[in-house]
Amino acid sequence: MSGGRVSHIVLVTITAALWLLAASTAIAATDVLARIQRHGELRVGFAVGYMPFEMIDRRSGIRERFLLPSDPRYSGQSAHFIGFDLDIAQHLADELGVRLAPVNMRFTELIDALFSGRIDIILSGMSVTPERQARVDFSDPYMTLGQTVLLSSRHRGRVKSYLDLNSAEFVVASPPGTTGAEAVRTLLPNATYLPIASEADAIAAVRSGSADAFVYDRPHNAIAFALNPSDDLVFLDEPFTSEQIAAAIRKGNPDYLDRLNGLIAELKADGRYQMLYDRWFNQTDWYDRVR
Repeated sequence: MSGGRVSHIVLVTITAALWLLAASTAIAATDVLARIQRHGELRVGFAVGYMPFEMIDRRSGIRERFLLPSDPRYSGQSAHFIGFDLDIAQHLADELGVRLAPVNMRFTELIDALFSGRIDIILSGMSVTPERQARVDFSDPYMTLGQTVLLSSRHRGRVKSYLDLNSAEFVVASPPGTTGAEAVRTLLPNATYLPIASEADAIAAVRSGSADAFVYDRPHNAIAFALNPSDDLVFLDEPFTSEQIAAAIRKGNPDYLDRLNGLIAELKADGRYQMLYDRWFNQTDWYDRVR
């Protein structure tokens, strides 16, 4: 058999294999909406602890900062989750005619869970970034927000802006994999970045003196500051970034994405979105459920 023929057969075989792989991937990708309808559930991935988007209701008898990811309650088997994203998710599930199945995990695990098929959608206050857009498809944005600083009161008066933290003498905390962490690395390159997975633990580090500041989204920091009045913290409340928040799904699901965008538009048009926004961002009666 000639070498040229062998090369041709190998090329055809590789081409066929690649075509089959692409076809199977496309079939799997476009089957998400059908899977949701077939199984009668919308599996929503999120990372608890991001106020007021996703939190654990203390009436579950569980406190978020003491709950390890290895604990079966962490993924929602017995914990009761509340928050803005959870309410949005419930409305989406209702519109699709399926039940809501909340799936809690670490923020850094969410996109991989989407790829593996463990969840159908991410609703976790996720900012749209070019890096994430390369991996997932985002819905139309449902909110715009920015990064702010919770500062140790030891630096009251001396640090008046996030820019004042751009020095090696300052330790700045933020959860890894978030736009807060990215803001520290890119906008405060001279500061010492301290990765702390839990928002509550990061704030505790600032209050104890282990960190000088905590960089995170304004809604969370505003509520954390209101819930924990203390002489230990100073809230620099002027956002220094502008980020769009959106839901994320696997790529290759145009029908699912169109349906999702349509449902978000309906929530905004009929007043339900504003009602939810007022409940979680303008009212305080839910505070006692997460203290």
